[in-house]
Amino acid sequence: MYDIKQPLYGALVEKGANNIMIRIEHVMKNTSIKILDAFVDSMFEIIDQPLLPSQKNFEPVEDELGEAVVITTIQGNIPNNFPQGVYIRNGPNPLHGGLKSTKSIFGKSNHIWVEGEGMLHALYFTKVLKLDEEYYWSVNYNNRHIKTETFTLEKLRNKPSFLPAIGGDSLAVLSAYLLNLMRFGKVNKYISNTNVFEHCGKVYSIAENHMPQEIDIFTLQTLANWHLSPIWNRPFTSHPKRVACSGELVTIGIAPTKPYVEIGVISADGKKLVHRADLKLKRCPICHDIGITKRYNLIMDIPLTIDIMRLVRGGPLIKYDKDEYARIGVMPRYGDADSIKWFEVEPNCTMHFFNCFEDGDDEIVVWGCRALDSIISSTQEQIDTPTTNANNSYHDSPYEWRLNMKNGRIKEKRLTLDSEFSMDYPAINENYIGLKNKFGYAQVVDPISATTSNNLLKYCGIAKLHFEELETRICSTSGESKEMVKIEYHMFEKNTFCSGATFVSNDKKECVDEDDGWIITFVHNEDTNISQ
Repeated sequence: MYDIKQPLYGALVEKGANNIMIRIEHVMKNTSIKILDAFVDSMFEIIDQPLLPSQKNFEPVEDELGEAVVITTIQGNIPNNFPQGVYIRNGPNPLHGGLKSTKSIFGKSNHIWVEGEGMLHALYFTKVLKLDEEYYWSVNYNNRHIKTETFTLEKLRNKPSFLPAIGGDSLAVLSAYLLNLMRFGKVNKYISNTNVFEHCGKVYSIAENHMPQEIDIFTLQTLANWHLSPIWNRPFTSHPKRVACSGELVTIGIAPTKPYVEIGVISADGKKLVHRADLKLKRCPICHDIGITKRYNLIMDIPLTIDIMRLVRGGPLIKYDKDEYARIGVMPRYGDADSIKWFEVEPNCTMHFFNCFEDGDDEIVVWGCRALDSIISSTQEQIDTPTTNANNSYHDSPYEWRLNMKNGRIKEKRLTLDSEFSMDYPAINENYIGLKNKFGYAQVVDPISATTSNNLLKYCGIAKLHFEELETRICSTSGESKEMVKIEYHMFEKNTFCSGATFVSNDKKECVDEDDGWIITFVHNEDTNISQ
């Protein structure tokens, strides 16, 4: 007989009881998930979203190489002074064969075009020494999915498991939202499919619905989520910015509940969150990008918003409202909501900045790609019924805002004619982020893909903008001649489209010109189905 009052025995009994309770909770949880899975399987029909013949450019890549392979066919020559390194492109590559839709008694729900698990495509440029002490270029290619928590979960299940919870009928989206949360503890998948950035010698993959994932650039293996102290418990913007003088990284994160938007400043060594501020906004705008100058953070508060209560009332989760306000906020690097100076601007949907900088003591210049509507839509009507886009309202053009910090006035203007090519995904020499620069680059929207709002735009060339040079051009629609920013175009061959264009600066040690470098991008020829 054992005395149950003995401390050791009592502890063992308590531990045993705890273990039993843990097992019971585990069994109940698994049983609940199985019941919910059975409900989902019986009530929801999951179907593939078809791709049109004109959308081959967006087909997912089925296989991962795992190990880099040597590129044996190279057209042209790689410049001797091109830097050694790796070029990585990130993009959506749905795990189970394509984006999905559902049909149920609740209506339809759909993945929207920005979804799909992220896949990295990497080119490795290496100089190899020959016996005669000369070098030759070796180029290798590899690709891998980013292994987020939700990717691993669906991979183990070997079937689509998360219900689409962004686009579609409001009741269907709400039911998907709740069922995903009850089964997996998450509303939606962590897609990590938008950008790749480097900080303090580490490389991260990112999309703004979760934290960044650290990537081993040599193998493309996913290492871990980025953990900061104190914790940053919300998503990152897809385009954080590094401050040239301090090496700090500035990010912004949104959430569908208050606080809607917060800014964070991360230490140069990537270990600490040195500043965090709630912007105290009254809505949740989609902040896809953030701008910086030497002293300030730039926030674009646009009327493209996420609103759960709007969804509950029968409206879309994501909506662009052209009748709502837009504004640009200028915030000191370590400021708070009260320190932000807001500038009201014409309603617009600007997702990407070229650059922001201080021009003198009183003026801040913001260059971005601005549209008058949004190609991100979550309503079932817009998904089912593509509309024409004759006025190019969905597509972006280079635009300038000049913000006077002294008198609060703003000047804004187009940098190109309204009859010229639309363009987006801007890039600059990254050594000039937050500093005054002369040149910018952007992907040129293919005019044929731009005639409908099916959201799957293609990019048929690269534009180089000379911000400090003006030239007279005649508008093809009005016949007017205007002074506009000088543009040079490099267009690809027919039915060839690019993605992930990036400026690579010259690897010389001495001081070089801002535009001394190269544009590198992947292109896909739809006629031959070959990528280069």
